Amino acid sequence: MSFPILQQYLARLADPAAGTASSLWLDASGRAHGRFFNCTMTSVFHPIRKLDSGAAVACEGLARGLSAEDEGLSLWRLLENAASDDESVELDRLCRMLHAINFFRQPDAERLDLHLNVHGRLLSAVSTNHGHAFRRILDALELPLAQVVLQLPQTTPQQNWLLGYVADNYRRNGFRFAVHAASAQEGQALLERVRPDVIRIDARIARDWDGLAGLLIAAEARGSRVLFHHAEGAAALSALHSIAGLAGVQPLAQGHALDMPRAILPGQPVQAAA
Repeated sequence: MSFPILQQYLARLADPAAGTASSLWLDASGRAHGRFFNCTMTSVFHPIRKLDSGAAVACEGLARGLSAEDEGLSLWRLLENAASDDESVELDRLCRMLHAINFFRQPDAERLDLHLNVHGRLLSAVSTNHGHAFRRILDALELPLAQVVLQLPQTTPQQNWLLGYVADNYRRNGFRFAVHAASAQEGQALLERVRPDVIRIDARIARDWDGLAGLLIAAEARGSRVLFHHAEGAAALSALHSIAGLAGVQPLAQGHALDMPRAILPGQPVQAAA
């Protein structure tokens, strides 16, 4: 790990004598945990890989209820119905800070990007300057904004103006961002309207091969990437390879067919699935 300010912060968290008032602490292995309401949570990371080579290029940080296994319960599923807007914003920011700490404390973080979710409530609950608070945290710990991709939630057509406003704020604060598209057509529209760095598409609904191949070509021309998430089996991977073959462009892929979320960042590339 080559982030000295983060190392100093972790040393304070690990030292009971320091008396640091924080909702975060470290376990014996150096893994950071957090507390929100009466729930204890930690981070797991779901790798994002190049479809052709299998090389990991990023990880998505996910909050999990602390359990003996990495795949604990999702904190958002437990709390999203109980928390107010202000509490949801607090949880959202706490999760992103927790993931950043658990990600950048690992040596393999130097060659990977970190994708972080932005909860839907934050879009409307925060009125101005989206991304400023999180940027201040990263700057204080001297962590690289260039490796962080913020994943904006799915929006309705009535929220198009809000999506554009939030995306512009994140870009002004130095973040790259990803958007969700339910179809190739929506992906093309988002590419034109908000110029995302990443377009996320559910691999389980990737049936319009020609349209998705066109999206891959258009995204590459604009310097964006298409990420197919929820690639859950051999059939999904086969479809993605066919789409990539039509486009002559390789997308990114993520799903249980490739990896399960884990606390440890991925090391060497896995063999690409046929």
